[in-house]
Amino acid sequence: MTPEPIPVNADQSTELCDPFVEALHVDGASLSVFDVAGRQSTVCASSGLAARADALQFELGEGPHWEALTSGNPVLCPNLTDNRSSWPMFSTTAQGLGIGAVFAFPMKIGAAIVGVVDLLCKTPRRLDVHQVSLAQSMANRTATRAVRLATRLTDDPDEPPVEMAPALRLEVHQATGMIQAQLDTSATEALALLRGHAFSTGAPVSTVAYAVVHGRLDFSSLTE
Repeated sequence: MTPEPIPVNADQSTELCDPFVEALHVDGASLSVFDVAGRQSTVCASSGLAARADALQFELGEGPHWEALTSGNPVLCPNLTDNRSSWPMFSTTAQGLGIGAVFAFPMKIGAAIVGVVDLLCKTPRRLDVHQVSLAQSMANRTATRAVRLATRLTDDPDEPPVEMAPALRLEVHQATGMIQAQLDTSATEALALLRGHAFSTGAPVSTVAYAVVHGRLDFSSLTE
């Protein structure tokens, strides 16, 4: 369901992400949108830490990002230590990166959820009622622009990448499809197996996907 983030122009990244950082006094922000096939693209990240937190949730398949996407409601985690039971791998790893609090807000166009805004703080802190309302309002107002940007960048492979925004993980989709064919299983199960292998070997999901796509790893041989 979820590919890796796509590159974004630096000026556009600043235009979309920085207002959240400035208005809500957080240490980082990232914006991800989803296409009609349910594939995720990250269109901006305000910092290297925000980009890593976004990629981490993708790699692990857990975290506030996914909960906000599924529920359609803001997910507030003012202290990651308190959420180890909900997202054990994400919470532990994110704290190791120096993240103390995370907040996720669904981006909506009408009734449709088209993406998620992820915010982070280096130390535990709470958002008050006004800040939560403001963040959700900003997320909804940004949704259309974020979708347009993601669509344009997907159609333009020559768009220059930015250090703060990871490259598009099209290979993860390709690898998922190949694993699905190798094992005659569902796409959901294939992605779970891809992530599980990455976690068990300590390799990034993108590295395992590359090995599958280029014929260096066949999941059917792992089950023999």
